[in-house]
Amino acid sequence: MSFRQQNWKRLLKQHGQLLLPSVCDALGAKLIQHCGFPAYQIGGFALDGMRHGFPDMDVARLGEKSAAVQDIIHACDLPVLVDADDGYGDEKNVTHTVHVYDDIGASAIFIEDQKAPKRCGHMGGKEVIPAKQMVSKIKAARNARRVAEKLFIVARTDALEPEGLGSALKRAETYLKAGTDGIYIEGPHDIRQMQTIGREFRGEAIAITMLEGGGKTPILPPKELAAMGFNMVLYPTTLLFRITHTMLQALQDIQAGRPMPADQSVTMMEFEKLVDIAYWKSIEMRALPLGERLRQGINALFKRVA
Repeated sequence: MSFRQQNWKRLLKQHGQLLLPSVCDALGAKLIQHCGFPAYQIGGFALDGMRHGFPDMDVARLGEKSAAVQDIIHACDLPVLVDADDGYGDEKNVTHTVHVYDDIGASAIFIEDQKAPKRCGHMGGKEVIPAKQMVSKIKAARNARRVAEKLFIVARTDALEPEGLGSALKRAETYLKAGTDGIYIEGPHDIRQMQTIGREFRGEAIAITMLEGGGKTPILPPKELAAMGFNMVLYPTTLLFRITHTMLQALQDIQAGRPMPADQSVTMMEFEKLVDIAYWKSIEMRALPLGERLRQGINALFKRVA
């Protein structure tokens, strides 16, 4: 069993709080692992924007997203939480979504109660489906797991914006009773709302979004969020927005004829290390005849001595 297939409940218990930066490609996942994070997330906002150039407005769906998720998961051994949007339809679609992500190797997913077409949780104009309909989706997701309780299922409610905090709290409680493993109330507007959510569900697996760069929720340090009771902290835009800024700056430098600043870049050698060139070279080497392997090994040794 690979590390990424770890039981998510055990992972939460082991670490107490998981900081989950969102990635949109395999290199990002490798960098997260390189930096020592124990887990990460694949979020729809980053995936839509970076891979497809779309806003997070339900344009790309399971087919496109699961292909990207598979590429990313295969490149990184860390456990991953995958954004499954609204499950892409009714109970049949939710069942299929769970089968797909279970088979790919996701450790956890979250499904939201938005009415289609869904959109980023920090955008306006959201609507939610009836709570009973979401409960039916949660039960379908639980029943669809290949191995009981292996895939960790988080239920997200977007009811706070259209219906108020009271409705969102009631829905989260209902979803927990329906058997979801964790809850996620999207888009609290202030610290008081955040404290209320944490207090109401203390001891449960509770997710919250830190949408840097323009989200509706106050950005707080992880320790303060942990004190409130939030043990899964999602960062859906942090890497994406910094990458976008860096690419724009690099393109402007090319247009202006400015060389790449050394302190804003990795070197060729550093990059090759990050993408595991030694591993792939070792496979090439094992495929060579013994005499050729010895010759190349001796040449490499002389180069290092020289």
